[in-house]
Amino acid sequence: MAKPQQLPSGKWRIRIYDNELKKQVSYVSSQIGRAGKAEAELFASEYILGKRRKEREGKTVGECIDEYINSKEHILSPRTVSEYRKCKKNDLAEICDIPLCKLTASDIQKQVNMLSMKKSAKTVRNAHGLLRAVLHVFAPEMYINTTLPKVQKKIKHLPKAEDVLKAVSGTEIELPCLLAMWLGMRMSEIRGAKRSNIKDGVLTISEVIVKVDGADVVKKQTKTTESTRQLRVPPFIQQLIDNLPPEQDYLTTLNGAGIYKRFQRLLNKNGVEHMTFHDLRHMNASIMLALGIPDKYAMERGGWSSPSVMKSVYQHTFSAERQQVDDKVDRYFEKMIGDVLDTKLDTTSK
Repeated sequence: MAKPQQLPSGKWRIRIYDNELKKQVSYVSSQIGRAGKAEAELFASEYILGKRRKEREGKTVGECIDEYINSKEHILSPRTVSEYRKCKKNDLAEICDIPLCKLTASDIQKQVNMLSMKKSAKTVRNAHGLLRAVLHVFAPEMYINTTLPKVQKKIKHLPKAEDVLKAVSGTEIELPCLLAMWLGMRMSEIRGAKRSNIKDGVLTISEVIVKVDGADVVKKQTKTTESTRQLRVPPFIQQLIDNLPPEQDYLTTLNGAGIYKRFQRLLNKNGVEHMTFHDLRHMNASIMLALGIPDKYAMERGGWSSPSVMKSVYQHTFSAERQQVDDKVDRYFEKMIGDVLDTKLDTTSK
């Protein structure tokens, strides 16, 4: 916002550029000193707010949401933009036809209450977050203090890692599963990983493949800053990669749904307790916790965010301490794989 300037008379003048009039609007305070400065600043605030009210007169909440999303289209990822559009359609539809100038905090609370009856707390909070961001742009003077549902803590009951490994061992999704449960990679990271991203036994994760409106989209950036990371490739996983067709650069050519469906079929076939593919990342975290891996290195390997991690710059990814962490995790999985293969051999010989 423009800053007031004190005139020789002691009064204060402020100039505001009006885009509609294509010229500056000037105002001189009637008072001098600090009171005059405050008067000029108040005029500027009220003038700008008045212009904003006029601009949004007749605009509905839905139109403002669309305008907000369009303004972010080339800044946010295609997937985020797609999720915003779905949120507007599925979670905020009931208030989209209300003129923004008539929207009240009570309307927002009613929408949240209604949405909470049929959607998860996380979905409700995401929808409210989008609406709040829109209001911050189009109605910054509007004060809302919505009561939101609390996110309930979920306790994951995961099957034994050995049972999961037995189920996927020797199958076409063994490599994707090991990348998730051993190295802590996300589905999008696994689908975006390439042989050409591996140099001197180190896989650099800097590209992902996500599904946006039913189509695969290659993103040249990961989910978060911390997700862009390097992982040492254990010999067993490297052998699986070497066994891929020579012309195949991507570590898997299956889409997310294909991997997930095969994973579920293998779990059912082997009588393993239900889990999602993403739960393999939770399993990875649980194993590192059980092995006593310090949080710093667990976060670094898995690309998880935390206040402390966000302040760190990992130029020292493969420090001596990090190598010890990788050795410890690799030994755990190598022993488990050896036991699984020995069990298979014993079963076959009988």
